[in-house]
Amino acid sequence: MTLSVDDALRGFDPELPLAVALSGGADSVALLLACSEKWPGQVLALHVNHGLQSAASDFEAHCHTLCRSLNVPLLVQKVDASKHAGQSPEDAARQARYKAFSALALVEFAQAAIKSIAIAQHADDQIETLLLALSRGSGLAGLSAMPAHWQRDGLHYHRPFLQVAGADIRHWLAGRGISFVEDPTNLDEQFTRNRIRARVMPALRRAFPQFLDTFARSASHAAQAQQVLDEVAFQDVQLACDVAEGLLRIKVLQTLSRARQGNAVRFWLKSRYKTVPSTAQLGELLDQINACTTRGHCIHIKAGSGFVQRSGPVLTWYNP
Repeated sequence: MTLSVDDALRGFDPELPLAVALSGGADSVALLLACSEKWPGQVLALHVNHGLQSAASDFEAHCHTLCRSLNVPLLVQKVDASKHAGQSPEDAARQARYKAFSALALVEFAQAAIKSIAIAQHADDQIETLLLALSRGSGLAGLSAMPAHWQRDGLHYHRPFLQVAGADIRHWLAGRGISFVEDPTNLDEQFTRNRIRARVMPALRRAFPQFLDTFARSASHAAQAQQVLDEVAFQDVQLACDVAEGLLRIKVLQTLSRARQGNAVRFWLKSRYKTVPSTAQLGELLDQINACTTRGHCIHIKAGSGFVQRSGPVLTWYNP
């Protein structure tokens, strides 16, 4: 069920002081305004300047003007968002933002260390994320879309607007008479998310007026199912791991069903090495695990950003 801005903030109870990620767009401006009114003197804004477009300096200038009018301190972090080989521009920008956010763990404000960051993604963004995951053939982790709360590098991240429709945020902001900037890249349909926003979302509104609620419910069900899979994977990895090195014992994996093997191996790679194999890579790896019945059987398979290989009775992973 979608909420109003006021209802969403009423149920939002982060550890203070709070940093709000401020792009200068309508959603982040509304979030900063609502949070600064609820916790005066306990909120600061963080603007990440990616330097990827000519309007970046205008965004930054608008954030300075807004924060002065709200009497909210503003930190500006310029980042290098250039992408590496095989990396999308969106992912490069996202990784650069998280590096900037992580630096906040070292910042003190209002005589306390910052522990919480609020991000203004809303209900429409959640459904766009779900549709993007479907377009890529994602599993439950992708179909879970975005969590409302998570932890990373010692910081608590929150999305208090995740049940608020984007149109309702803009309506609330218009009632306050607060200006914001429009990112011109949001209209560029070479990006899949923008095509979903421009073409698919309006069609869904016409066909299924309650789709923001019902699709979000499906994402929530997927998230619950993924949590169960993670709990099972944790138990299986604990059982299969060589305790001293954290490596997977092949014979123990072979006692599991193929589905549980895949779940355990994926969890092991993601939790221990921060890498995720493709569906094809994982399938080939499982084939080799189950065919590994002799001492001379070699396993050396690409998995995520590195390789899984056999070392005697266990599987290891390395990034060359």
